[in-house]
Amino acid sequence: MLQVWQCSFQPRILGNAGFLVCCLMLATGGLVSVRASDANRPNIVIIYADDLGYGDVEAFNPQRCKIKTPNLTRLSNEGMRFTDAHSSSGVCSPSRYALLTGRYHWRSRLQSGIVGLWERPLIPTERLTIAMLAKKMNYRTACIGKWHLGWDWPISEEQKGMFKSPTGPERVSAAVSPAQREVWRDVFSQNITGGPTAVGFDQYFGTDVPNWPPYCFIENDKTVGIPSEYARPELFKKNQGSLQGPALEGWSFSPILPALVEKSSLFIRDCHQAKQPFLLYLPLTTPHTPLAVNKGYQGSTGLGDFADLVVETDAAVGSILQLLDDLDLTRNTIVIFTSDNGCAPYIGVKELEMQGHFPSGPLRGYKSDAWEGGHRVPFMVRWPQVVAANSVSNQLVHQADVMATLAQIWNYELPANAGEDSFSMLSVWHGEASPIRETAVSCSSNGIPALRVGNWKYIAAPGSGGWSKSDPGNTPWQLYDLANDLGETTNLAEQMPEKVTEMQQVLESLIRQGRSNQGVKQSNDVRVQRYPKSKGTSPN
Repeated sequence: MLQVWQCSFQPRILGNAGFLVCCLMLATGGLVSVRASDANRPNIVIIYADDLGYGDVEAFNPQRCKIKTPNLTRLSNEGMRFTDAHSSSGVCSPSRYALLTGRYHWRSRLQSGIVGLWERPLIPTERLTIAMLAKKMNYRTACIGKWHLGWDWPISEEQKGMFKSPTGPERVSAAVSPAQREVWRDVFSQNITGGPTAVGFDQYFGTDVPNWPPYCFIENDKTVGIPSEYARPELFKKNQGSLQGPALEGWSFSPILPALVEKSSLFIRDCHQAKQPFLLYLPLTTPHTPLAVNKGYQGSTGLGDFADLVVETDAAVGSILQLLDDLDLTRNTIVIFTSDNGCAPYIGVKELEMQGHFPSGPLRGYKSDAWEGGHRVPFMVRWPQVVAANSVSNQLVHQADVMATLAQIWNYELPANAGEDSFSMLSVWHGEASPIRETAVSCSSNGIPALRVGNWKYIAAPGSGGWSKSDPGNTPWQLYDLANDLGETTNLAEQMPEKVTEMQQVLESLIRQGRSNQGVKQSNDVRVQRYPKSKGTSPN
C-alpha cells in the first residue's frame, strides 16, 4: 500500500529529515512507501492524569504549590504550557469522551454524571477517534490505563443480580456464594467487547476504573485472571476502593501504576524496534483514589497520601520521558500532558490548603464544579521540532482540540460527522497569537454547562453545579469576567442581563448546530438537556 505524504507541511514542522522526504516525493512523482514516510512521522504520547488539579503542578501554581513535580516542570521547560485549557467536564468519563472524539460529551447520551458500573460503551464503534485517525496514518495504537467509557459486559439480565455491589456493613463483610462464583467464572471467561480495541486501539491494558470492580487487570478484551472473591476489607479504607465486587484473590492497588508504566515502556520499545510510528494514550489511574502510594514515595511530601501520590505520578511521567531520551525518540515525539478534571475535594483539600498547598491554585472550586477549578486543567505539549521551549500560551483551548490538531499534522480532512467541537492548536504551537476558538463549553458533574465566549463566562445555574456548596444569591445564572476576576468572586448576571441573554443565545446555537467548528450542521445523539431543566422532544 502506498501513502501520500503531503508536502504542504513546512520544514519547521517536519524538520530536516521530513523536508528531504518531501523532496524525494517530488522527484518520484509524489508517492513514497508507507515505510519510508513512517520514519518521519511524529510519535504521539498523550498522558492523561486523573484528578490532578491545576494547582497541583508547580509550573501552574508557583506561589501556592507545595508539591515538587520535577518531571512535569521539565516538560513545561522543554515545551509549551497552556494556562487556559479545559476538559469537557468536571468529572471523568465525559472528559475522556471529548478528548478521544473531538466532540463535546453532552452531544451524546451522557448528559450528566459518569459512565456507571457495568454500563454499555459510550463511544459508538462508527465514531472516529484519535486512535482510528492514527491507524489511518499507519500508526500502532495503544491505550494503557483507565478506560471508564463502558464495555459490552457479557452479563445477561438473569445474571445481573449476581453482580450487585453490597453496601453498608456488607460492603466489606459479604461472602461470595457458590452460585455467584459460577456466574462470575462464566462471565469473565468470555471476551469483553466494546472497549478500547473496538474504537481504534490495537491493544489495551489497564483497570477499567481502579476503585470499582472488576478488581483485576484487563488486557485487550479479556480479564487477566478470573475474579472469584469480593475485594478484601482492607481495600476499602479511607480513599481506597469505592464499590465492592468481583476481585482477584489477593488483589491490591499499589502495583497498578508501576504496571501501567511497564506496559507503556514495552509498547514504546516494540514500536521503536519495528520502526513504526505510534500513538500511546496513557490515561493514568492517579492521583485519583485509591490513594495507594508505593514505598519510596510514602511520606515523601509530609502533606499526606494525595500529595505523595502526585509525586509518584510525576515520577511515572519521568520514566516515560527518560525512555524517549534513551531510545533517541524525544525529538520526533509529541508529548501531551493534561488531566481529566480538577482535584477531588474529598481527598483532604482543606487540610492541604491549611498546609499552604492549593490544588486549584487561584481558581474557584474543585472536581465536579462548573467553576474553573472543576475543568481548567494543567495542559502541556512538547514537540522539539515545532514547539518553542519554555513557552506559555494564554489562549483558550479544549481537550477536544487534540483531534483536529492531529488531523492537521497529518494533512487529513476530518469528515463532517467527526471532531465537531475540535479546533487545531497547531498554529498556537508555532507561537501564533490569533485565537483558534472563541467559545468553549465545560460542564459540572450534574450537567450544568459553563460557556466561555472570549474572557466572558456564563454558568446556566446558580452555585457550582457539582459538590461545592455556596450561597447561590438572587439570580438563577452566573456571569463572570475572567479577565478581571479569575477567581469568579463577583457574579455580574444581575448587573448585565443583556450579556446573559447574549451568552444564552450563543449556547443555544452551539447546541442546535450540533457542532462548534465550521462545517455541515450535525445532529446530537439525544435531545440535549437545557437548564433550568425543560421538557420536549426536539432532537437538538
